[in-house]
Amino acid sequence: MIIVATKRVPALEGFFREEDDGTARLLGGRCVKCGASFFPMQWSFCRNPVCEGAPLDEVELSHTGTLWSFADNQFSPPPPYPQADPFVPYGVAAVELTAERMVVLGQLASGTDTKTLSVGVEMELVVEPLYETAEEIRTVWKWKVADKS
Repeated sequence: MIIVATKRVPALEGFFREEDDGTARLLGGRCVKCGASFFPMQWSFCRNPVCEGAPLDEVELSHTGTLWSFADNQFSPPPPYPQADPFVPYGVAAVELTAERMVVLGQLASGTDTKTLSVGVEMELVVEPLYETAEEIRTVWKWKVADKS
């Protein structure tokens, strides 16, 4: 009998949440005192240099934003980072979140051709598999060009 992994689990707990309908939200923190948002979440103190606030609330961040910058990585990452064998080039995107106006870095979704991208295009958050075990599919967040429909 062949058992197929069906349980999807974030590769990095606490960084994002995937809903049953496939939508995803990054999880960040918001300072109770000044309202500044951060990603990833940090519980100990507000990172705003002019704020001395300590309590932060966990919040769901925007799932859309504007492409701020991007790169096409044609080289394998150096140790100690995991390396695919064979190496497959991948793109990364820096996306400015719509509501929070902060930039979040992530890989580009599978099938995204960096030659078709331009700074300023609307992007949306998606979740894709990183690797599979016998019990689960480990997932990560990525960015893709937003659907216009």
